[in-house]
Amino acid sequence: MTDPERGTIGVLIIDDHRMFAESLARLLADEEGIAVLATAASGSEGIELADRLRPQVVLVDYQMPEQDGIAIAVEIKRRDPKIMVVMLAGLAEDRMVLAAIDAGCSGFLTKDRAAAEVAYAVRAAASGEAVISPALLARLLPKLNRTHRALGADLTEREREILALLARGWTNKVIASELNLSVNTVRNYVQSVLSKLGAHSKLEAVSTATREAIIDYPSGS
Repeated sequence: MTDPERGTIGVLIIDDHRMFAESLARLLADEEGIAVLATAASGSEGIELADRLRPQVVLVDYQMPEQDGIAIAVEIKRRDPKIMVVMLAGLAEDRMVLAAIDAGCSGFLTKDRAAAEVAYAVRAAASGEAVISPALLARLLPKLNRTHRALGADLTEREREILALLARGWTNKVIASELNLSVNTVRNYVQSVLSKLGAHSKLEAVSTATREAIIDYPSGS
């Protein structure tokens, strides 16, 4: 697997619209430190390529034939939780975004913004950041149904504090500056939070923490 901090970020694009996939591939080909390993036109092909090529980041279309992008993301994450998946869709409908979060996706990007933001999204996902606007995240969190699974009892006060900042859409760098910590220290806290909550991404951790009432809904970004 490629390492975003030491070398090239390997990307796999799964989209049945070949012109769109090839357009994203061309855009990413011009970006230093990013390499498109392959494109796939079906979920089964994409899952097989993810297994074989071990990309750092997978961009997957929500509307795919045979199985939707959510099912594809779930299977990719089941086989290799370290692969970061960013969902692409025509519209940012709440149900789609919530489903992507629950599937362990690292982010959600609408196709009309993909051309302008795809390189940023790839780099952010590869670094473990959440690819979602703070405004969209704040809109979605109150819509999550509360559950009572007793998760998060072992979270420390600092980890809860960092979770609350993640819910505001803050990056590791911004959190480090706010709390006067190193970025590496924040990254370690985030990994501990993900482990304790059984989450595959920051978004899933925030979703779980909100459902479990570990954190309150953010009042702003």
